[in-house]
Amino acid sequence: MPVVREFTLPDLGEGLTGAEVVRWMVEVGEVIAVDQPVVEVETAKAVVEVPCPYGGVVTARYGEPGEEVAVGAPLVTVAVAAVDGPTDAPVAAPSAEVERPLVGYGVAESRGGRRRRVGVPSPVAPAPAPVPVAAVPAAPAVVPVISPLVRRLAREQGVDLAAVAGSGPDGLIMRADVERAVAAKVAAPVAAAAPAAAGPAAATEGVVPLRGLRKAVAEKLSRSHREIPAATCWVDADATELMSLRRQLNATPGPKVSVLALLARICTVALARFPELNSSVTEDGSGIIRHAAVHLGFAAQGERGLVVPVVRDAHARTTEQLGEELARLTESARNGSLTPAELTGGTFTLNNYGVFGVDGSTPILNHPEAAMLGVGRIVAKPWVHEGQLAVREVTQLSFTFDHRVCDGGTAGGFLRFVADCVERPGMLLRQL
Repeated sequence: MPVVREFTLPDLGEGLTGAEVVRWMVEVGEVIAVDQPVVEVETAKAVVEVPCPYGGVVTARYGEPGEEVAVGAPLVTVAVAAVDGPTDAPVAAPSAEVERPLVGYGVAESRGGRRRRVGVPSPVAPAPAPVPVAAVPAAPAVVPVISPLVRRLAREQGVDLAAVAGSGPDGLIMRADVERAVAAKVAAPVAAAAPAAAGPAAATEGVVPLRGLRKAVAEKLSRSHREIPAATCWVDADATELMSLRRQLNATPGPKVSVLALLARICTVALARFPELNSSVTEDGSGIIRHAAVHLGFAAQGERGLVVPVVRDAHARTTEQLGEELARLTESARNGSLTPAELTGGTFTLNNYGVFGVDGSTPILNHPEAAMLGVGRIVAKPWVHEGQLAVREVTQLSFTFDHRVCDGGTAGGFLRFVADCVERPGMLLRQL
């Protein structure tokens, strides 16, 4: 007799209390192996695959895509081979359709390395009701979508993926394809309702729920704005020499050096001179924590939106090493593979919003950090250089800081030092 075991959502770390189901990776009635991923969930930090510690036949799944599952709540039940001796686990009689589904605890019978479907023992979990085998299509239609985030966007906007033409390789459906389908849906009813636009009530397009990463970001920014008395100062800097240095470095053998890597190196040197800015205020507001290491966060645009990956021990890395780690984390942000550990623990943030084509910003601090350096686009402008009007590559630097950890003199000194390094990068040699 097989034993039905219940697998609950494990603690995913970082103080997370739950996760949202993105997609199921197994079906009811499928034979799975020990530690095989069964579901992909989205936490406030990342999208992760959750492996099941049991091998056997999946008898029930709990939670539909888009639903929140609490840590400790059931995810799946699995019928595994009975073990010798007494057990308190519930036992379900195997279906007559099962053809040698289990040959041992955690070992699944398979043919040619492909998963196969078998009959399903009756589930014992009372709620929610498991999906019956008859309800699972024998040959579901294959929709060319890889990204679970694209699937979720389509689900939230009510877009039938089967009716969407993919613009990617081999007809792969991309995020832009779904967004176009959403725009087409919105445009059609708006055009039809145009004569009634003068009516007393204005129609809405609905409410988009705050979930996963977006919800976590909203909560964190609200807390930062509510708790931190932040102030911002800024200065224009002539980045011509910095860009010249970058061209010289990249003309030599070795990995290419990005502008972000040079700015990150400047930040670590500046924080060594102004260590009070590499700090955070205690939860109760009674003290200031000075951090010995610089864990440098930087803003990166990914498929899930704007995220802040963290370069650990940035102060101990060379410019080349900083560039390599920044490139690795940026790529992980783009493909949505950042882990929760790579998104937490920062002590200072570098925000290069110049990539969006803007000059300045007054960002909200990344709670509980005390400071953030912002860098605008580097653009050719008329500039007085050595007493003569010239065209130079200029950027605007902005610095937002927690006024509890320092006064304006310290913040201004930090920003001025950063600007001096941007304008005369050779002075960094004194600090290395």
